[in-house]
Amino acid sequence: MNEPIFVIPLWADLIAVGLGGIQGALFASGFRGERRLDLLGVAIIGIVVGMGGGLIRDLLLNVTPTTLQSNWYLLTATLAALLGMLLAGLFQRLNALILGLDALVIGLFGAFGTSKALVLGLPVVPAVFVGVCAAVGGGILRDMIMGLPVAIMHVGSLYAVAAGAGCLVLATAHGLGANVVVAAIIGIVVTTVIRLLAVIFDISLPEQRALYRRKVAVETTAIPIIKP
Repeated sequence: MNEPIFVIPLWADLIAVGLGGIQGALFASGFRGERRLDLLGVAIIGIVVGMGGGLIRDLLLNVTPTTLQSNWYLLTATLAALLGMLLAGLFQRLNALILGLDALVIGLFGAFGTSKALVLGLPVVPAVFVGVCAAVGGGILRDMIMGLPVAIMHVGSLYAVAAGAGCLVLATAHGLGANVVVAAIIGIVVTTVIRLLAVIFDISLPEQRALYRRKVAVETTAIPIIKP
């Protein structure tokens, strides 16, 4: 049997890879002291963030990884990481830029992952799952390589929830008859806006707020720590 073919436009995929590479390099460049990375380390993190989402997406879909079928992906991720290092040297306060790129990258990879899964015939729920994994995959790999707590596993600002919401809206719009490109654009916007609003207004789930309050209480000795 011939598998249905879905091709993400090269320019769109490269934009996502490039933005991911810049965001990853900016993130890695911000560490000081013992966690400070050299130029090679920053470049590797940028490449991992730029290419990680696409690799995870295609592995879950059991198709040949698109990022390994062209020279442009690795070249784009590498050049983007180098650009990210340059920006890190030019700007002292990069939090707003990193946040904006992070939100957009999540939206792009989530939309591409869900769209590809839907066109390949996956049901809505698995398609959304693939999209979310693609959206957060680069960040997970980044945190694991750097020895940091994985962002989506700890208290955060609706990191995976934003991706899931955007992917679900995309799948719903497509199911209602919208063109997959239009649905993808809507999904990207939804994810990006939710992620930005969650961080700007410090919105989190009730369980996350409870965990955060306990963490603060422990760190300020408001809750005694019983040692064996």
